[in-house]
Amino acid sequence: MPDSEQPAAPEPAAPEPAHTLALDVGGTGIKAGLVTRAGEPTRTWRRATRIERGPEAVIDTIVGFAAELVAQAAADGTPVAAAGVALPGIIDEQTGVGVFSATIGWRDVPFRALLAECLAVPVAIGHDVRAGGVAEARIGAGRGASRFVFLPLGTSVGGAIMVDGKANLGAHGMGGELGHFVVRPGGLPCGCGLAGCLAQYSAAGAVAARYAEAAGTENTGALDVVARLATGDPIAVRVWDEAVDALADALLTLSAILDPGRVVIGGGLAEAGDALMVPLAAALAAKATYHALPDLVTAELGDLAGCLGAGLLAWDLVP
Repeated sequence: MPDSEQPAAPEPAAPEPAHTLALDVGGTGIKAGLVTRAGEPTRTWRRATRIERGPEAVIDTIVGFAAELVAQAAADGTPVAAAGVALPGIIDEQTGVGVFSATIGWRDVPFRALLAECLAVPVAIGHDVRAGGVAEARIGAGRGASRFVFLPLGTSVGGAIMVDGKANLGAHGMGGELGHFVVRPGGLPCGCGLAGCLAQYSAAGAVAARYAEAAGTENTGALDVVARLATGDPIAVRVWDEAVDALADALLTLSAILDPGRVVIGGGLAEAGDALMVPLAAALAAKATYHALPDLVTAELGDLAGCLGAGLLAWDLVP
């Protein structure tokens, strides 16, 4: 057969997607990455949230950033199988709706529908802290624990009640609001409308703010307060001891109600390491009576936990 009559070579098969796209939306920035089925990030990006522009502009940024990255991944020969987005605030994970975010200001945003239409891939929507709990459960400090609590102590205090690798959402999707345990009745007012909430004492942000107010200095962060502990700074000692004591009371209540086998502590305060974990374990043991106390460990995945969890939730949509 002459060369001109040779059959055309078959088109090369499209590459099998080996990644999901993951986004973790925060009040300051959006973390994004390509995540393998094993939970490994192969590429990461960050973009400012710029909440001062208002909620509609932030929503446009989230959708536009996701679309840009899906297109870029396809152009690079690494198409994504699905996308996962972790969001702050009150999230209806079943319908994929961002019900409310006090930080950003949106209400009743149909994120799953918006993103699925734009990206043309399956989309998982999750709560940022619960997504972090999923990542710690599957590839982080929660591995091997069938029942544990993920407790990030950051700007505020979050929580995820993890059972067999999944977040227990509760009857109304509100399970895990551990920052609003009232640990000091009649205490410091909280933005939720209550007084004496855990978040007002044991969040990294609260520790830094309370020290700055008492010492008359700038708020330079919770780890600065930790550094001052070593110098014997009496204000640092008082604020830190109060934070640890309030956290121990919350964990005692948690032990009585949920009996978790492990508590994984994350967020900025966890970076204090033994300065937090040693006195916390001692305070919890001193308060316990009949309680079976959980193992206390620090999180392993740092500020990528929410992003990795979003990627893993997206993989749950892929056969």
